[in-house]
Amino acid sequence: MDTPAPEGFHMADVRRKRPTPRRAVAVGELHAGPVGFAALRDRRLPKGDALAMAEVAGIQGAKQASMLMPLCHPLNLEYVDIRCVLVPERHAVRVYCEVGLEARTGVEMEALAGLNAALLTLYDLTKPVEPALALAGMRLLFKEGGKKGLWLHPEGLDDAERAHYRPRAAPRLDGVPVLVVTLSDRASAGAYDDLSGPAAVRVLEGLGASVRQALLPDGIEPLATTLATAAAEGVRLVLCTGGTGLGPRDLAPEALARVASRRVPGLGDLFRAASSAHTPLAWLSRADAALVGESTLVILLPGSPKAVTQGMAILAPLLAHALAMVAGEAHP
Repeated sequence: MDTPAPEGFHMADVRRKRPTPRRAVAVGELHAGPVGFAALRDRRLPKGDALAMAEVAGIQGAKQASMLMPLCHPLNLEYVDIRCVLVPERHAVRVYCEVGLEARTGVEMEALAGLNAALLTLYDLTKPVEPALALAGMRLLFKEGGKKGLWLHPEGLDDAERAHYRPRAAPRLDGVPVLVVTLSDRASAGAYDDLSGPAAVRVLEGLGASVRQALLPDGIEPLATTLATAAAEGVRLVLCTGGTGLGPRDLAPEALARVASRRVPGLGDLFRAASSAHTPLAWLSRADAALVGESTLVILLPGSPKAVTQGMAILAPLLAHALAMVAGEAHP
């Protein structure tokens, strides 16, 4: 029996991904020993100032990541910073490489390439006085951006690293009462399972919200009544999926208009503009947002699970700020 040939290598296809701000920080150490550390610290190595040269080499290394690793996307980096911190108790230099830009793909490999270039330069300049050098602890410290947001290495960050880099997660919604409403004649009749509502629930519960769900048929009356009731019950956020297209039963915007006290048109505009990076069909969406009563924010998104996932990635960073504004609370 013939063994199937392995699939060919290929770059990840990011053409339909939405550009987002990306940041990654990598960290590692050179252990130089007492003699090497003293010469490095005092900037008296034979080849020159290793700390200064490591900064230059690290920046160059980050920019060359796609030349070194064939499946990396070439990226026009917007920011690279190399930071060398002396650690006398270990006779070590702890090196950080921070990389940032707005792009469709992450910059982890660029941060790691810059880190390694900086560490190898320290090694090269220090080895004439101390050949027994070691590189240790090289890893990605954290990354930000994209659909998954903030990721932290399981070993974590110490207080100084957190204070310096301030990794940014989406603001949380701890304990905020949220209602997720799916609008679908067929799903409400049991013809198929609702996948859109659960996709929104996963994101909102991940932010700490207290979420309950409702499944309604399309049309104006069911949604208008549900929104008015939610506002009267003190629900802070209602996320609706479905009913925002151009079909004859896509009436979610009309239902919202019936009970809205103030429109928030920018959220719908943001969704369409950002989603158009995935598909031009986003411009046909009637996604919308408004306040119902004094303090309930209602957001209407399309009904496909993919659109909901994309919409939550776009809007999640704004939700806590928006709800604080609605409540008249202090907000950054």
